[in-house]
Amino acid sequence: MLSLGIDLAGSEKRKTGIALMDDNLNCSYFTVYLDTEIIKAVKNKKPDVVTIDAPLSIPRGRSDIEDKDGPHFRKCDIELREMGIKFFPITLGPMRMLTKRGIRLSKVLKHLGFIVLESYPGGVQDVLKIPRKKDLDALIKGLRGLGIKGCKDDMNEHEADAATIAYLGILYLRNLAMPLGDPEEGLLYLPKKLN
Repeated sequence: MLSLGIDLAGSEKRKTGIALMDDNLNCSYFTVYLDTEIIKAVKNKKPDVVTIDAPLSIPRGRSDIEDKDGPHFRKCDIELREMGIKFFPITLGPMRMLTKRGIRLSKVLKHLGFIVLESYPGGVQDVLKIPRKKDLDALIKGLRGLGIKGCKDDMNEHEADAATIAYLGILYLRNLAMPLGDPEEGLLYLPKKLN
């Protein structure tokens, strides 16, 4: 099994982290900028699942992301909030650009035959009880504590978030991920809470 995580930036001028993880939790990672680089990486690595940190759908009842009158939250966003997980609404200024890019990229990857999931590293980290990227050293240690191999001290925050959702992809392949939301509107995946 092979999982690829993409911590997508809203703009091609900013860093996008990519992480590749196998079933033994061996992780490699790198940083890219352009959509063409992301697509090339996915095509070259041929993962079983691609997980993207970006909204991949818009709220039902909204004609497009720029619509000023439509709803601001999807069902998965409301469920995240009910879980106490903090996030930025997808209709917030910079998030609109990220949403457009995420939707565009996911369409290309799905057209190429890849399984594409939406996730949110902060939510995954909260469920797994590891630190978020504001304490990058602690996040890297948290990833290692999950058994992920290959996370080095020089890993940047985008690569660490990409590794987080690559791990979520492995959990999905093992039937250990749960969807939030409505399938017709868009799902967001988090780890299942194990008691």
